[in-house]
Amino acid sequence: YDDTNEYSFDCSFGTEEKDGIWMNRNDPPGTILAAFVWAFILYSAMTISLLAQSKHLSPILAYFYNTICVLALASHAKTMFTDPGAVPQCAVPIDAEARQMETHSMCRICKSFKPPCSHHCRICNRCVSRMDHHCPWMNNCIGATNLKSFILFLGYTWIGSALALMIFGCNYFFCNKESCEFTGVLVQLVRIMTVICVASILFTSSMLMNVTYGLMTGIGTIDRLKKKATNTTGNSAEEPISLEDVFGMKRNITWLLPIEPMLPDYDRVVGFSMPQRLLREGGENTSVC
Repeated sequence: YDDTNEYSFDCSFGTEEKDGIWMNRNDPPGTILAAFVWAFILYSAMTISLLAQSKHLSPILAYFYNTICVLALASHAKTMFTDPGAVPQCAVPIDAEARQMETHSMCRICKSFKPPCSHHCRICNRCVSRMDHHCPWMNNCIGATNLKSFILFLGYTWIGSALALMIFGCNYFFCNKESCEFTGVLVQLVRIMTVICVASILFTSSMLMNVTYGLMTGIGTIDRLKKKATNTTGNSAEEPISLEDVFGMKRNITWLLPIEPMLPDYDRVVGFSMPQRLLREGGENTSVC
């Protein structure tokens, strides 16, 4: 057990608090959809590589495209295998006054403290801090601690799809020599990839707009749907989410890499603290689980 970060070191896969490696094993369709994402991106990288190998595309452009594909796959893996902000059983409010109160907002399923903007995911079977939604393509929830890698995946997938469509469009409209025409099996590969890229552009554009709205308003997808259903959207008290609370404190190249962000105040971002951390940092008289 890690007494510093209050996380388990058990070498097991799952979404329970005792599991050391986060992985949703409760949703086979989600696992299949996540595998499809990898298949589509690898197929696209293979097609571009074949075009470069057959002299229809600049090797430099192919290297750049494959780099985008690697970053997209790394972002997908980071999103899929990162704890999205699951609330532990020992979680307590971050506000000292709130911790002295006899009653708190509790999850009736987890029987644990429920921070603001958190929701219980029936697929992951955990309460997730600042949960936006459960994404079957990621086979994971999108929450406070994996939102960065999710946004990076959307961005890199959009860039890769747009770049591929530009390459195919330029070849279709401006190719006037036999040497630059796609022939044989390449024609079929490009046609299939065009369909994949168009679908990816539409999907990622929609999701990027959705995420941008959530950052600007501080209202996640689930909360927005609830407010819309009860016609209380105009009564929202949420504040915008700063980019530092998503991508980390230092505005440098690490914002563009699917690595763990260094958050300015982890407890404030996730909406809860842990007794061990309170005892260590402030010496507060808080019971330890």
